[in-house]
Amino acid sequence: MRVAAMHITAQSRVIDIGAHNGEFFCLLGDKLQSGFGVEPLLIEPIHTPSFSLFPGFFPAVKPHDGEWDAITMLAVLEHIPRVAQAQLVEACYDLLKPGGKVIITVPSPFVDNILHILRATNLIDGMSLEEHFGFLPDETSALFSEPRFKLISHKRFQLGLNHLFVLEKNA
Repeated sequence: MRVAAMHITAQSRVIDIGAHNGEFFCLLGDKLQSGFGVEPLLIEPIHTPSFSLFPGFFPAVKPHDGEWDAITMLAVLEHIPRVAQAQLVEACYDLLKPGGKVIITVPSPFVDNILHILRATNLIDGMSLEEHFGFLPDETSALFSEPRFKLISHKRFQLGLNHLFVLEKNA
């Protein structure tokens, strides 16, 4: 979350896909003007002065207005079935203002091997590994490609086990 937060500017309107309980919005603090989070594991909506979280799946659940500064998907894209990815990209494009950013973290495929071992030894639980659809980090740039988006930054972090992509909506 800290790596992604560095790419959010002050007073941003942010959509967080896979928002859990709003931890990313809390981390943003004063940088956040307003937030709209979507989380499939929520039972009821959660409203705070600076953000709201809604149960469901993006883009079926999304804000009604556009002109958002950023959309984040932190360890989410690998959970989206391939047949739903084009619709996801289209919704991101429609909701962002020109120059708005899509900020994505995607784990390296090697992480799945580590998680399977940790799960087999009962060291972790609840990682939703059955929802990983074999998404490769290198597919991110192709999915969010020209002419709609341009890649601003791609870097690896956490010993190369995770990838950060920052893409910008073209005007």
